[in-house]
Amino acid sequence: MTQVFNFSSGPAVLPHEVLLQVQAEMLDWHGSGMSVMEMSHRGPEFGQILAEAEADLRTLMAIPDNYKVLFLQGGAHLQFAMLPLNFAPVGSTVDFVNTGHWSKVAIKEVSRYANVNIVASSEDKNFSYVPDESTWQRTPDAAFLHYCSNETIGGVEFNHIPQANGVPLICDMSSNILSRPVDVSQFGMIYAGAQKNMGPSGVAVSIVRSDLLGKARSDTPTMLNYKSYADNGSMYNTPPSFGIYVAGLVYKHVLQQGGVAAMEAKNIEKANVIYAAIDASNGFYHCPTALADRSRMNIPFTLADQQLDQAFLAGAEARHLLQLKGHRSVGGMRASIYNAMPLAGCQALADYMNEFAKMKG
Repeated sequence: MTQVFNFSSGPAVLPHEVLLQVQAEMLDWHGSGMSVMEMSHRGPEFGQILAEAEADLRTLMAIPDNYKVLFLQGGAHLQFAMLPLNFAPVGSTVDFVNTGHWSKVAIKEVSRYANVNIVASSEDKNFSYVPDESTWQRTPDAAFLHYCSNETIGGVEFNHIPQANGVPLICDMSSNILSRPVDVSQFGMIYAGAQKNMGPSGVAVSIVRSDLLGKARSDTPTMLNYKSYADNGSMYNTPPSFGIYVAGLVYKHVLQQGGVAAMEAKNIEKANVIYAAIDASNGFYHCPTALADRSRMNIPFTLADQQLDQAFLAGAEARHLLQLKGHRSVGGMRASIYNAMPLAGCQALADYMNEFAKMKG
């Protein structure tokens, strides 16, 4: 099999060891004679899988006991609607930090159900930075404050946790969860789609402080009420069982690698390799993101001569460096280097970038 380095923004690369284990267990999970895909979610086998996945995630993130860990379907997109229905009473205002595409998508959906106050926005510079917190215009009695900790398209990442100022702090952590330690106790809720750093598409995780549950609007659909999942151990209905199984294997893999702190050290090293290639290119490559807010997960860059884009991508693909085309809304290139991307992949990309710049520069 040809080895490739997959820089896709999501669904993204999974640890090779995890894929091999999935392959080995595909037809017979632990001697049960069943694939995880065909076993009852109410049976003891899947009960063990679910319990271990939750326990391992709690260990990795040091999740306090007064938080519920929920496994859901619908990705982060569905939760954009669930947030106001569960946490914002009719007529209330919610605060948002707008740092890019996913912030904007969430704002549009939340505004269907609540008043939205944009406390700060980086749209004035094409979403290339995190607005200084001292400039934020907050609502004193906001139902919650929301931010996206890592914008995959613009490559902008928060390097700190914002002050909540007495309101629940809610974070879309889809693209950098498990990539660095976070103090969960500072949040009212963290949510994330799994398909970037935790597993395959089709499963999402929500970590909700227990006191926020049970306050949903009376007309909230049962399947959009977080309490439905909390009261039933994530199994109000049939959960995304296979996705939870793979996510659980990823959690075990991260634990074996030394936990989240060890992943952070690796992620810093990986990102530095690619940023160094950009910064040393004498303008051949350009990263639009403010230096202090550069993402460790998603690295966008452009070529000074856009007419070379296709040649760059073709050369990369010939070297088995895949999925480097930038998002259609911004163009250029993007290297997504989540936890499962090995250092060797980042080095291979940097070597190719240096080679291409010398050849075409």
